[in-house]
Amino acid sequence: MTDTNMEKEVNTEVSVLTESAWLTNFINVYHELSTDNLHLLNTIYHEKVDFIDPIHEIHGFNALSNYFDGLYQNVSYCQFNVHHVVETELEAAIYWTMTYQHRQLKGGEKITVTGSSHLKEFEGKIIYHRDYIDLGEMLYENIPLLGRLITWIKKRAANA
Repeated sequence: MTDTNMEKEVNTEVSVLTESAWLTNFINVYHELSTDNLHLLNTIYHEKVDFIDPIHEIHGFNALSNYFDGLYQNVSYCQFNVHHVVETELEAAIYWTMTYQHRQLKGGEKITVTGSSHLKEFEGKIIYHRDYIDLGEMLYENIPLLGRLITWIKKRAANA
């Protein structure tokens, strides 16, 4: 790391050093993201962005913006904390924790999951964003009945 690194405190426990303005901007926006400021997404995503997560593959900023509008309407709380970054000039891997709350999952309690994202930059914005996350931990294990079944299956597999 060089003396030109920018430091951004992402939460009270961890600060992340980045060398690229596009990546610092991305981390800052995600840390502050809420239903009240989804318009900030256009400051970090390119109009031709490809966004991939375990459930969706989205092409173009308009489709991504619509996806986030729907996503944030269904959660009462969502917070990202970035813990580690590995970057080159035009791409990065970030490691994060997401805590969210959805009234229909886990009895409305907060759910915390860890994941990572592969990001690629073009013209100062994210052109490619792929999330890697355990969908069971994020969703399936928190659905009534299905969650109990998955927990039972995991225990059986661990003892096999």
